[in-house]
Amino acid sequence: MRNYNIILGDGLLGKEIIKQTNWDYLSRSRDGIDFNRLNTYLHHIYFYNNVINCIAYTDTYSEDREKHWQTNYVSLMQLVDSCNENDQKIVHISTDYIYSASQSNASEDSVPVHNCTWYAYTKLLSDAYVQARAKDYLLIRTSFKPTPFPYDKAIVTQVGNFDYVDIIAKLIIKLIKRNAHGVFNVGTKKKTIYDLAAQTRPDIVGAFWAINPFMPRDITMDISKMEEFLNES
Repeated sequence: MRNYNIILGDGLLGKEIIKQTNWDYLSRSRDGIDFNRLNTYLHHIYFYNNVINCIAYTDTYSEDREKHWQTNYVSLMQLVDSCNENDQKIVHISTDYIYSASQSNASEDSVPVHNCTWYAYTKLLSDAYVQARAKDYLLIRTSFKPTPFPYDKAIVTQVGNFDYVDIIAKLIIKLIKRNAHGVFNVGTKKKTIYDLAAQTRPDIVGAFWAINPFMPRDITMDISKMEEFLNES
């Protein structure tokens, strides 16, 4: 008989989900798995119904094409194929950056247009693979920040549905526990990074714009599907 949930990765989001649920998890540092080599962890995940993938190469503006390509896309394809073979559901954590050149308030049915980074491009490719090939999946588009806000300045012109990691993790856990399927935008009400930072750092200073020219200004999402599902479940 299979156990229910296993988390891949213990980064910022993975750690928070583990903290809130005490679900089993696999860590690259603790367990020595290599996400780019399926055979290093396949035997660990076989006896679980849901495989929750929190692993990604998240250096958003890195130009290291190979790292983004291998971790965010190629290895994810292998994981999806494995879950299909073993009749497992994959819960894949994606990003709001796949909407970063799309319309404002993009819904799950909008055509996503990514900004000009290898991170956003490979995450969009992995989204497409999950939707096209996974037999059973929950695909979550979201973003989150450490709490309290760790920097001395915060952007005032980037707007989105991001929130602190504990809040986003709680929403993701609810969707998993209520057996949600398909694509969900996950977040809270629209705000700027500065608005979010000021909630935990009253001393925060606002910066008008970021140094990196590829940082999108509008990554807002329509989160009504998530809200309706959680209210009705």
